[in-house]
Amino acid sequence: MTTPETIPYRPNRVPFVQRWGIRATALLAGLLARRSPQQIHRVLTVVRRGARPATLEEVTRVRAAVVAASLGCAGREACLRRSLTVTLFCRLRGTWATWCVGPRTVPPFAAHAWVEAEGVPVGENVPEGYFQKLISVGPPR
Repeated sequence: MTTPETIPYRPNRVPFVQRWGIRATALLAGLLARRSPQQIHRVLTVVRRGARPATLEEVTRVRAAVVAASLGCAGREACLRRSLTVTLFCRLRGTWATWCVGPRTVPPFAAHAWVEAEGVPVGENVPEGYFQKLISVGPPR
């Protein structure tokens, strides 16, 4: 049995220069996503230096632009690449969104990667406590 899925891909809603910046960042995020969790954590810890914490509004806008401009980040199974792309693109703008990885707290088990701002998962539409953080890289102190 198959489940139909529509991917919200609207690249023309994102300005041309920003669209290509997002695509380049998504390419970098795709390469980073192939590394081990420890290596990803190490890289993000270095990259976040000097950034200020991102606001919920900023991260929401960046996530919407990433999903609109990059088909590889828009799919349901693309959570790791999407979360890394959002985090790295926020960093290019001088801010940092908290990058998180962990399982669902309700059966069936599934691992997930997401971004948070101001302690709120961005664009996930799930109740509080739905995911359990195992690894996170927040803004520098």
